[in-house]
Amino acid sequence: MKVDLNSDLGESFGRYKLGLDEEVMKFISSANVATGWHAGDPLVMRRTVRLAKENGVAVGAHPGYPDLLGFGRRYMNLSPEEARNYILYQIGALYAFVRAEGVELQHVKPHGALYNALVREEELARAVIEGIADFDRNLIFVTLSGSRLAQIAEELGVNVAHEVFADRAYNPDGTLVPRSKPGAVIHDKEEIAERVVSMVKDGGVKAINGEWVELKVDTICVHGDNPKAVEIAKAVREALEGEGVKVVPMGEFVR
Repeated sequence: MKVDLNSDLGESFGRYKLGLDEEVMKFISSANVATGWHAGDPLVMRRTVRLAKENGVAVGAHPGYPDLLGFGRRYMNLSPEEARNYILYQIGALYAFVRAEGVELQHVKPHGALYNALVREEELARAVIEGIADFDRNLIFVTLSGSRLAQIAEELGVNVAHEVFADRAYNPDGTLVPRSKPGAVIHDKEEIAERVVSMVKDGGVKAINGEWVELKVDTICVHGDNPKAVEIAKAVREALEGEGVKVVPMGEFVR
């Protein structure tokens, strides 16, 4: 059994440092690198790609809304044409550094409010996936497990990785509990590790109301900006490997 462990990294900007990239990178298999619109800048992008290369971690683009002040967590109303070109632009920006460092671009995972909007808005989803396909149909599109998005991507001929979240609570319909609600983010590393093992081996998770939610698991997200990110990433990886699950980049089994 194989699974990917990913984290959103490269989210510092200028003089502002966010996340524990150097430490988290030791325990993951894929890095989602911010592409400059919700976070990140050219120096941070190249440094993060280089860090991933040094640790044998696969690299993916993490594009979002053009919203540095709101860290990409505020909804924006985009036309399909805007969405398609915004995604293409951001992938291209990161690709420059990926190519300069001599590594491959493995996947694309939308960030924050854009990620959530894609689950609700099919027209927007199609535009974003078409933007990915414009660049390279062999890129893997990372999307919320169980969502309609996976089906849309497959219809458009783009590879899909079904993503689950190690430290987030789920609604009964398989969506994530909004961060504004109590219990949305889980902080106990042992509880998180147990949930992740259950997700992978049992194919699902208990929702916030106790109902069982079935999930397909290709990749597991551990948020790099969580104060306990390093402890959580380490605990999750050790728990998975302790159960005989191999942690490898998604590109080794999704394509």
